[in-house]
Amino acid sequence: MSEQRPETQQSVEENVGARLRQVRETFGLSQRALARKTGVANATISMIENGQSSPSVGALKRILDGLPMDLASFFSFDLSQGNSYFYKASDLLEIGKGAVSFRLVGADRPQKAIQMLYETFQPGADTGRVSITHEGEECGIVVSGKLEVTVGEERRLLGPGDAWYFESHIPHKFRNTGSIPCLCISACTPPTF
Repeated sequence: MSEQRPETQQSVEENVGARLRQVRETFGLSQRALARKTGVANATISMIENGQSSPSVGALKRILDGLPMDLASFFSFDLSQGNSYFYKASDLLEIGKGAVSFRLVGADRPQKAIQMLYETFQPGADTGRVSITHEGEECGIVVSGKLEVTVGEERRLLGPGDAWYFESHIPHKFRNTGSIPCLCISACTPPTF
């Protein structure tokens, strides 16, 4: 595999915008129609597609729910490469942004029944103002650092070895309240995040 160069923030925003435009057009929706389906302002969708704004993970998930499409499918590589049994750290596909890294295991597997992520939250980083919801169940474990997990009205501060498990239709958020990066491993099934 060839080594990938790190993307600049501008190239990430342009990449998200270009992908969103292509996906929206594939589903045969105008920006206005997608805005109506998701409750996200038409101007916001336009700014994202033009690379002028970068949505939080929660906001992008809300937009994709209107298509419907999960984050992993949105960011997946060209699936013509075939399946593999093993993945180097550099093979994990980044589907997060900025201070929140979600690295997807098995992006080349379109029929996967489980979605597994290697997550890194920088100090103070969170999944955004908008709570995340999707179908299925999810669980995870904190490997290092501290992570505040909010599920519905319940909030807990988790440390190394602590874990979570809930039905994903319940609105949820994640935030690193510590002074060091927080590393987690999580999974959801079916892969709807």
